[in-house]
Amino acid sequence: MKNILITGGAGFIGSHVVRLFANKYPYYHIINLDALTYAGNLDNLKDIENKPNYTFVEGDICNVDLVSEVFEKHEIDAVIHLAAESHVDRSISDPLSFVKTNVIGTLNLLEYAKKYWKEDSKEKLFYHISTDEVYGSLNDKGFFTEETSYNPKSPYSASKASSDHFVRAYANTYNLPVVISNCSNNYGPNQYPEKLIPLFIQNICNNKPLPVYGKGENIRDWLFVEDHAKAIDVIFHKGKIGETYNVGGDNEWRNIDLIKTVIKSVDEQLGREKGSSEKLITYVTDRAGHDYRYAIDALKLKKELNWKPSLQFEEGIKKTVKWYLDNQDWLKNISNKK
Repeated sequence: MKNILITGGAGFIGSHVVRLFANKYPYYHIINLDALTYAGNLDNLKDIENKPNYTFVEGDICNVDLVSEVFEKHEIDAVIHLAAESHVDRSISDPLSFVKTNVIGTLNLLEYAKKYWKEDSKEKLFYHISTDEVYGSLNDKGFFTEETSYNPKSPYSASKASSDHFVRAYANTYNLPVVISNCSNNYGPNQYPEKLIPLFIQNICNNKPLPVYGKGENIRDWLFVEDHAKAIDVIFHKGKIGETYNVGGDNEWRNIDLIKTVIKSVDEQLGREKGSSEKLITYVTDRAGHDYRYAIDALKLKKELNWKPSLQFEEGIKKTVKWYLDNQDWLKNISNKK
């Protein structure tokens, strides 16, 4: 049985990856290491918590002794590293926390992977999940490719860019078997409600203002979280050691258009007049250093590993809205978590 350590597995993307791997691969032992900070929630994994091939370990990836113990006790064969501080606004107000988790925490994992795999790194893998924000900002044309130069613009993206560089440095210096993927904005069930889509779903339900940065003209590529989990599965099993893969949804939306699409879906599912909640839109001062546009070119992943997103945004939004409306207790519990 292969022992796979998934960090941040109680979080948004991580919980979908843990569930997919635990259900799809009964011959894998999935060890989920998560610090259960405000965004981590074991309710995300209630349906698999008693599976015989699943183990949860509470703890911080920065804890040297704990990471060492996990590697030794569980004889880790592979790491899928998702644990990270990820909210840009929080990184602006508290950049040091992002450096601690995203940079130092990643280094700690790399060090112990190097240590415990030094005798035989064959069939081992350190898979690091990152973000398209490391590439900086685009104008109206062009796409981020795996060859795009890094140009992070926020403390969050700078911390992720640093962790990417350290992963590559360990591959180059110590021959650590690594692979990296950089993904676009994720959305879907289980996302912490500080993020745009779940925040706006909740605010629409409660007739609260919908704060839109600037004029809402910033553009993002959106990826349904279950499609991202499937991409991680494919990259983990078929990706080439030392390579980087961009994961995108082929779903570019201006923020204001995205918000109006969310509003229509929530209004419709609540039995309101479609679009009536647009009156809640409130334009606020733009975020400091707000990147204009992100857009992923995922052609390499499609051509080499035969992956493509299964959902277009409108369909994914309907599923997402329905999930949040059907899981108000989950939303209430995590919103009250400190």
